[in-house]
Amino acid sequence: MKNLDPNLVLAQTPASNWQTYKRLLSYVRPFWVAFSLAVVGNVIYAAASTGMAAAMEYVIEAIENPTDQNRLLLTALIVGIFAFRGVGTFMSQYFISYVGRNVINVLRNQVFERLMSLPSRYFDDNASGRLVSKLTFNVEQVADATTNAVTITLREGLTILGLLSFMLYTNWKLTAVFVIVGPIIGLIVSYVSKRFRKLSKRIQSSMGDITHVASESISGYRVVRTFGGEDYERDRFRAVSRRNLTQSLKMTSTQAISVPVIQVLVALAIASLVWLMLAPEIRGTMTTGELIAFITAATTMAKPIRQVTSVHAKIQKGVAAAHDVFNTMDEEPEADHGTFAPDRVRGDIRFDNVSFRYRDQLDDVLKGISLDIPAGQSVALVGRSGSGKSTLVSLLPRFYDHTGGSICIDGHPLNDFALASLRGQIALVTQNVVLFNDTIAANIAYGALRDCSREEIREAAAKAHALEFIDRMPDGLDTVIGDNGVMLSGGQRQRLAIARALLKNAPVLILDEATSALDTESERHIQEALETVMQGRTTLVIAHRLSTIENADRIVVMDAGSIVESGTHEELLAAGRAYAQLHQMQFSESV
Repeated sequence: MKNLDPNLVLAQTPASNWQTYKRLLSYVRPFWVAFSLAVVGNVIYAAASTGMAAAMEYVIEAIENPTDQNRLLLTALIVGIFAFRGVGTFMSQYFISYVGRNVINVLRNQVFERLMSLPSRYFDDNASGRLVSKLTFNVEQVADATTNAVTITLREGLTILGLLSFMLYTNWKLTAVFVIVGPIIGLIVSYVSKRFRKLSKRIQSSMGDITHVASESISGYRVVRTFGGEDYERDRFRAVSRRNLTQSLKMTSTQAISVPVIQVLVALAIASLVWLMLAPEIRGTMTTGELIAFITAATTMAKPIRQVTSVHAKIQKGVAAAHDVFNTMDEEPEADHGTFAPDRVRGDIRFDNVSFRYRDQLDDVLKGISLDIPAGQSVALVGRSGSGKSTLVSLLPRFYDHTGGSICIDGHPLNDFALASLRGQIALVTQNVVLFNDTIAANIAYGALRDCSREEIREAAAKAHALEFIDRMPDGLDTVIGDNGVMLSGGQRQRLAIARALLKNAPVLILDEATSALDTESERHIQEALETVMQGRTTLVIAHRLSTIENADRIVVMDAGSIVESGTHEELLAAGRAYAQLHQMQFSESV
């Protein structure tokens, strides 16, 4: 598949429909052998269809001269033509389907690989349901344009050429009359194509909406039921489904109107042929058999003409879907120009006058952040919601790139690090725990940790105080926990996330409200485990409950994107400013 990489070159200007379709067809190139066999099958099918029309002359002669030899030849001819056509049909359908499914596989893999390399802002801007729709519905539409559409165009196109050649050979004057309707059919196809393309884009958008609404409602079913949102979600789903229905019916009606119009034009051409055949100067010296064969060829052509003119619906759907799929594939991946890849950093972190703003926002979310964190020190970030704590720590693994100032680890700017190496130095536990529909062991030893031994996994689970519930599960570490750990409580899910971070054994540890979902007893155990694992590691802790970070080496108080205080727990209480007020407020609430 590596020879397809040129297709991922970023488009500087919007691609035309032909450029997009050409790029789409380039995905067929690696499967040229199967595609060639499909073309051979189409040629056989077209030759057999032309042969059926030409054979009518011999059928008439056999009927007029019913000898034993003619009876045998005619029987063999009929069986031979249909067998020949059957071989062509099999070859064209099977091998083009083989190509199509492989194209879908390659496209899906490439789109997914690109999604895995895109920056966080892309996922901020695009709902997950719509991205899933790209991988499922849109890719299927694209494959239809490269397989079924190409099959029909080749098979029926070659059939039309074969029949036309036979008609020209038999009587060129009559054939000229039949060909006159060609330009009129072309104009109709051109108009309908534009409408199909526009409707296809709307259908794809509405399918994305359907997937988005459905995934939100299904994943959040507990909130939906608790807050009585069933009727609201039903109305929302019906609305997007109705929009999809409306656009689909418009597409169907356009196709339903265009096909019979083209059929009527072909019928008029055939009727003209029949009328002109009765004129001696046009008929010339044609025998009755030749006349029947000519009429058979003209009427046989009606079906392939109808199919060729209707195939543009598939092509336009595919082109519209390809625009969308290729737009995702052409998105800029995360900037990863760094080459520095140490085995393990010490963990000295320095924020120097760092500022950050989200894309399209006028105001900075972080303003002039300067902070030195020696290796092995634990720093707690506290402050009101929206003060910029989580945003600050998200800059360290480069989920977002800072817009001003500099961030260094061991004196090396973040951009000097290769992304994989940088993130390999950091373990992260957030308040929004992400688990996978897999076993407990696989969730703890996830990704790069999958080669860890069973003993190491159990040790990490024990340190996170997770073994006490894991050993009660039916299959222990091999228990499958469902979608996002639905079988576990909030505290249990959080302990698995902490065990995953412990197993990684990274020199830098980020704990973003890591104990927020734990009860008091569990939190006490986890706090002891975290104090153990924090030794010798640079740790950034975001905590809402100040009681959990009193022993931190330093506490940094943030407000409105700036650092307003910094010191130990005792120093900040003695200062009597922002931290002391927060502490007093929480103390009063707990009392």
